[in-house]
Amino acid sequence: MAHIRNLVIVLGDQLDPDLSALDDFDPERDVVWMAENETEATHVWCHKKRLVLFFAAMRHYRVALEDRGLAVDYHALTADRRHDSGNDFDQILTAAIRRLKPHRLVMTECGDHRVREMLETCARANNLNLQVRPDRHFYCDLDAFDAWADERQSLVLEDFYRAMRREHGVLMTGDKPRGDAWNFDKSNRESFGRGGPSDLPHVRQFRPDDVTRDVIDMVDARYTEHPGDTDGFDLPVTHDEARTALRDFVDHRLANFGAYQDALWTDLQFGYHSRLSAALNLHLISPRACVDAAVAAYDNGDAPINSVEGFVRQILGWREFVRGVYWREMPGYIRRNALRAQLPVPKAYWDGETDMACVRDAMRNVLDNGYAHHIQRLMVLGLFALNAGVHPRAFHDWHMAMYLDAVDWVSLPNALGMSQFGDGGILGTKPYCASGNYINKMSNYCKNCRFDYRNATGENACPVTTLYWDFLDRNLDQFADNRRMVFQVKNLEKKRNDPDLIAAIRKQARALRQRIADGERVCGRRLSRAARAAHRRRARARRPLWR
Repeated sequence: MAHIRNLVIVLGDQLDPDLSALDDFDPERDVVWMAENETEATHVWCHKKRLVLFFAAMRHYRVALEDRGLAVDYHALTADRRHDSGNDFDQILTAAIRRLKPHRLVMTECGDHRVREMLETCARANNLNLQVRPDRHFYCDLDAFDAWADERQSLVLEDFYRAMRREHGVLMTGDKPRGDAWNFDKSNRESFGRGGPSDLPHVRQFRPDDVTRDVIDMVDARYTEHPGDTDGFDLPVTHDEARTALRDFVDHRLANFGAYQDALWTDLQFGYHSRLSAALNLHLISPRACVDAAVAAYDNGDAPINSVEGFVRQILGWREFVRGVYWREMPGYIRRNALRAQLPVPKAYWDGETDMACVRDAMRNVLDNGYAHHIQRLMVLGLFALNAGVHPRAFHDWHMAMYLDAVDWVSLPNALGMSQFGDGGILGTKPYCASGNYINKMSNYCKNCRFDYRNATGENACPVTTLYWDFLDRNLDQFADNRRMVFQVKNLEKKRNDPDLIAAIRKQARALRQRIADGERVCGRRLSRAARAAHRRRARARRPLWR
């Protein structure tokens, strides 16, 4: 094919069979372009299972397109880097442009501002028009979100969520919400109690086929130093598998999802959660399919309103909301650091080695599965990082590296904004800060930990609690006038009335923060000077450009 009409770009998180970029595709004149590339595999230090998920899903999508009679120009990575025909995204695309000589580039809106800029630059460099089409995967297009946001002084999820419910007629009877309430949060905060979870349903697993096994072999050989491993990879990587995973959730876990969605317990991996976020964010399944299936379960009496509404709110509300915020606030959003936090991500967030039971258990799930449910992310790993003062961009980069479902549009607002309050209140009006008491209420972690969640000082002081009071103390000027933090500020003032106590908290917190800065275990033996130097060298090697 000497010349083609459209070179249709399909990215790794756009694996939708109804992708708008494929509209009016002419098999005689158009070619799909897809590329596995080193830039996207290494710009953050990706978990091995995350690499397997993206590349395996992409290769299966390629097969599906070819079965439909579409020509696909596909760049695959190999186990041996010496066989690479190009490493960078734009290098591979430029080579394809020179070889295929298209008249135009076509794509669907992408999920990463950095990638969009890269594609626009590449198109200009090759004197080609880049046509960008809307992404039909989402309920709310970006222009509609901006129109909604322009009418408000602040962006409030609840307002947006209610507007979406009304517009799309989801869980509505006329103009009223079904169940006579817009949300059922008060019914969705149960803990497992002293006995812990019982009779948890099995989560559907998917055996890797030959295509996925080839990807696993490639990742194991090529990315030996990356965190995690590929053992036990069992995620859906095709549309059929994703639909099966949805049915499994609705049939076996949705009914109890609402009540226990915030509950934590040692060795609990998935609980009653859907484990669909990765398939959703790669467009292997549509949000409408998920919402419709959940609502149908309520209609059929198979799931209660609190579970169904809670699930719907995460998809129709929160997921759409953070996408709108991301594109409205970029590119400046990624540089926000409202609390001027500067620490690196703790060492335990890469290897899971810590005496803190809560962080250790959450990190075991992350390392083993590239997964943690939203309370493990926000109120264990996010909480400790926030209290300690981890740089929000560093936390986002870590989030992008370690979670299989991470795509920039959803990770950045969740990690930098909601979790670390780096945006200063755009996404949430108060930081999600708390002491170890919260973790004790929602889990059994504190009963199996050598630290005492009630203590902020002393040898058995809980690092979460110590750093919580220090976080408030360090940032009091930021929060003194925040109406949602009146109670916390008053409690800090009581601590400040005891000069010896607040001095002891500050001293203990400084020591903890210094250990994080030095790359040491927050709780455990002190590293040698040589080991600290080696850690700093490794950190510099992985340091992103923003640093």
